[in-house]
Amino acid sequence: MKKGWLFPGQASQKVGMGKDFYEQTELGKRYFDIANDILGVNIQNITFNGPDEMLKMTKYTQPAIFIVSTIISALLIQKGYKPDGVAGHSLGEYSALVAAQGIDFRTGLELVKIRAEGMAKAGEDNPGTMAAILGLNMVSITKLVEKISTDQLIVAANHNTENQIVVSGTIKAVQKFTEIAKEHGAKMAIPLSVSGAFHSPLMRPARQELADKLDSIQISNIDIPLYSNFNAKPTMNGSEIKKSLINQLENPVLWFDSINNMSDSGFSLFTEIGPGKILKGLNKKINKDLDTKNIELYEEFISYEI
Repeated sequence: MKKGWLFPGQASQKVGMGKDFYEQTELGKRYFDIANDILGVNIQNITFNGPDEMLKMTKYTQPAIFIVSTIISALLIQKGYKPDGVAGHSLGEYSALVAAQGIDFRTGLELVKIRAEGMAKAGEDNPGTMAAILGLNMVSITKLVEKISTDQLIVAANHNTENQIVVSGTIKAVQKFTEIAKEHGAKMAIPLSVSGAFHSPLMRPARQELADKLDSIQISNIDIPLYSNFNAKPTMNGSEIKKSLINQLENPVLWFDSINNMSDSGFSLFTEIGPGKILKGLNKKINKDLDTKNIELYEEFISYEI
C-alpha cells in the first residue's frame, strides 16, 4: 500500500496553528525564526495571536500555512517517515515540494512570499472573487460558464470533488454565476472570503516575478512523485515542477483528478499535513475507501503511526 502526504492551501488557516510545535520542538522554533527574518514581519505573532482579520490577509495566510505544514512534515521525516508520493492543494504544492526535498524550507518560503504578495496585489489591481458550487459536475459548470456575458471573466478554478467546484472571476460574473447555478440545480453556491480571483487569468500580473524567482533557483529532481495541480499527473523532474508552479497561478487546481490518479496508482493511505481537515474531508467525498489521517496538532504528531 502506497502512502501519500497531502498539504492544504489557503482557507485552512486558524489563529494559534503551529504554536504547540513551536513550544515543543527546536525545529519549530528555528523555522519560525527563519521565517520572521525572510518575511520581514513577526509572522510568528500573527500566526499565534492574530487577529483573525490579519491572518486572513493573503500575504500572511500563505506563508503561515506553509510554515506550519513544513514544520510538521520535517518532523515526520526526522522521525523516520517518508511518503511514496505527495500532492498539495494550490499553495500546498510548495509544502509538498519541500517534503519531497526538491527545495529547502528557506527557498520554499522565499517563493511563497513572492507568490502571496503578487497574488494579493493582483487582487487589488484586478478585483475578483470566488464561489464554491456544490451539486453540479464539471460538465455542467463548464456549460454554465459559457452563459456568462463574454465581457465578464469567469472560470472553473478548483475541481475539488466530482460535485464540488470553485469558480473564480470578476465580482459581477461570480455573483451572476451563483444565481444561475442555483437555477440549474446547484445545492449550494457559497461566496468565498478571498482577496482575489485565484487560479484565473486575473492572477496573471503575479506571474512574472514568481517566474523570475523560479528561474533563479534550482529545483532538484525528486525520488518520489509530486502530483501537479496543473495536470494532475505525477512528476519527479525539477524543470517540470517549475512549470507547474507557474501554470497553477492562473489555471484550475485539478484536485479531484490528482487524488483519483494517486488512487489508481496504488495509493490508499493518506495523511493531510498542516492546519485543518479540508483535504481529509474531500478524500471522503472523492473515494470513501481511502484511508486518510491528518496531523495539525503536536499530540497528533506524537501518536501518529502509519
